[in-house]
Amino acid sequence: MVVSRDQQACLINYVALLSKWNTTYNLTAVRDEADMVARHLLDSLAITPFLAGQRILDVGTGAGLPGVPIAILFPQREVHLLDSNGKKTRFLFQVKTALGLDNIVVHQARVASFRPVEPFDAVLSRAFASLQDMMQGCRHLLAPQGRLLAMKGAYPAKELDAIGGQGAQVTVHSLAVPGLGEHRHLIDITL
Repeated sequence: MVVSRDQQACLINYVALLSKWNTTYNLTAVRDEADMVARHLLDSLAITPFLAGQRILDVGTGAGLPGVPIAILFPQREVHLLDSNGKKTRFLFQVKTALGLDNIVVHQARVASFRPVEPFDAVLSRAFASLQDMMQGCRHLLAPQGRLLAMKGAYPAKELDAIGGQGAQVTVHSLAVPGLGEHRHLIDITL
């Protein structure tokens, strides 16, 4: 993937905003900007080879991860960010405005009560919920043939066992994140 200079600058500015707002809003436990690059940006962008579709929803987005980095690299996609926490959604509105990300839509709501006008091609999560809870809680948000993309650390064998036999097509992708020596996996579920 080729990342333009403007996109690189936008990613750097996002990290700067995250660092600045983190001192007041406690958006992430990671405090060092260099660590934010590997732990947040590169980790979020590791799933880009597996993205498909035009409308994407990042549930439990928190500080906008993985949604904001994805919106920066894919300006042609519509990226919706959903979180129930008001201070986090205020931060996300600031990011959208400061970085000129017109392809982002911010929603403050709980997943269970969120009713979009149109369903989504992909619903993403990063440390949001168990696979079982994600399947149950996000099913109503997916378009036909839509996919749930759950970012996990270590291989989630117990969670995968819990969703076995529910008629879902499940693929597990092992991810390599530059600068991180930790396990990362993407669970790709088609209901």
